[in-house]
Amino acid sequence: MNDTTSAPARPASSVMLLRDGPGGMEVFMVVRHRQIDFASGALVFPGGRVEAADKTLGGGDAHAALRVAAIRETWEECGVLLAEVGQAPVAEGEFAAMLAERRLVPAISTLGHFAHWITPVEVPKRFDTHFFLAAAPEDQAAVHDGHEAVYSVWIRPADALAEGIAGTKKLVFPTRMNLTKLARHESVAEAFAAARAKPVVTVLPELVGMTPEGRILRLPRAADYGGEEFLAGDPPSM
Repeated sequence: MNDTTSAPARPASSVMLLRDGPGGMEVFMVVRHRQIDFASGALVFPGGRVEAADKTLGGGDAHAALRVAAIRETWEECGVLLAEVGQAPVAEGEFAAMLAERRLVPAISTLGHFAHWITPVEVPKRFDTHFFLAAAPEDQAAVHDGHEAVYSVWIRPADALAEGIAGTKKLVFPTRMNLTKLARHESVAEAFAAARAKPVVTVLPELVGMTPEGRILRLPRAADYGGEEFLAGDPPSM
């Protein structure tokens, strides 16, 4: 499939909800329901597509809409509300109605921009996904929704990677690479500081080879994943 026939990449947001645990920084992850057509059965960060109401709540700004989507998905999938006092624009949907009733607005300035991945052009279902860091409020408990997500866990990034290697958890390629990058940090403050220190470089994985173990994908070195070519597995998982 070439660029002229590839499916459009839908704007989406993914949330890396963080807390400092007794053994180091932990991230909240969920296991996707096996009947969902994207990343079914995989351990992932909560997230989803940008909706029309997200754009309205974001004041018409495209990047603000991505942050609103991240906050809405955190509320819908984790039960955690990242909001502050304010008057939100009138928008449709349960999330917007809940904010209006409580006189709250999405706390978009509290998120840290961590990564930007676009699904390769040869994949039939494509997303243009921004990954955001969010510090978990101490007075709120994160849970999975029981519908799209059937299991949830607070886990150190290194431990999630180890479970992927052991085969006890399924990790799609972008999740694995972002866990690898996140695992460099010992605390929430350190992760946020690192995200602020470097610009986010867009990743559009390029297929450069096949091995018996699966695909080899090339990423921009400037995206800071520790190299350029990585074994991604097969079939495509993004």
